[in-house]
Amino acid sequence: MKPLVLFLNEVAGGRKLLQNTLERAPEASYVVVVAPQNQPTAGQLFAPDEAKQAARSRVDVTLAVLDEFGVDAVGEVLDPASDLALGDAIRSHRPSEVLLSCLYDSRFGLILRAFEEWAEREFEPEVKITHIPVRIEDDSVSLNVTHTLVVANQTLSAPDLAERLLERSKDRPHRFTIIAPQTEGVPLNKVSRDLAGLMATLYRSDIDATGQPMSPDPFESVSGAIEHYRVDDILISTLSGEQSRWLESDLVGRVREITEKPVAHHEAGRSREAVAATVAAGEPVAATQLEDATEDGEV
Repeated sequence: MKPLVLFLNEVAGGRKLLQNTLERAPEASYVVVVAPQNQPTAGQLFAPDEAKQAARSRVDVTLAVLDEFGVDAVGEVLDPASDLALGDAIRSHRPSEVLLSCLYDSRFGLILRAFEEWAEREFEPEVKITHIPVRIEDDSVSLNVTHTLVVANQTLSAPDLAERLLERSKDRPHRFTIIAPQTEGVPLNKVSRDLAGLMATLYRSDIDATGQPMSPDPFESVSGAIEHYRVDDILISTLSGEQSRWLESDLVGRVREITEKPVAHHEAGRSREAVAATVAAGEPVAATQLEDATEDGEV
């Protein structure tokens, strides 16, 4: 038995990577998750000086997802250069196989060589290189799938948020990209764990999802994600009104100003039915709550 290496180059895999890992983990001596300290080129963006933190987050979220499915694994953050990081991981662990999670057309170096083709030529047949491609553009523009950008942090573990995402997927297949802007007072390891728990819930229902913590400014995080992903709609999940800094800064309204895509607001702990009942009773509610309650014809 030899180790199994999961190599996260800019992206954090998703359900396909999980499935391949679950198939191979019983035959591996151990599983190690590795990421180079590089800056993602699509979505899930940190500031340029936060590349190491971005890589650490990719590793931590993947470790937490694997733990949700009973797979013990260790994680490492290596050299910023993809080729050097992969070489170091292979020399250190001597695996039988590397699951290479990267964008479909990932390239590196001055001559922009195709990363997966280089890896196959460099390390096979001694080490099997299995490419787990991530096609962000293909996935997000698929005509039979709705691609929803979910923005959340302190509500990631709220049961009603998971229920709302599962409910959305009943009528039409969905793919979720979940971004978690960092929030003061919330440790990054808790964000990674809560994010992994939400993704695991979706995976158990065969729903595709990816996600990662982001830089602290929620508006900039959403703006960057909109720029780099083709999304069909956006769901912003917050604490209740009196507790939410995001609502205090009118995050929902500001996001609606920069996109023509539908932007819905989920207030954790308060269902759309409750908002509808409040409206029916003639009591005031926030404008964003009213719009969300009416989007499904509940008012």
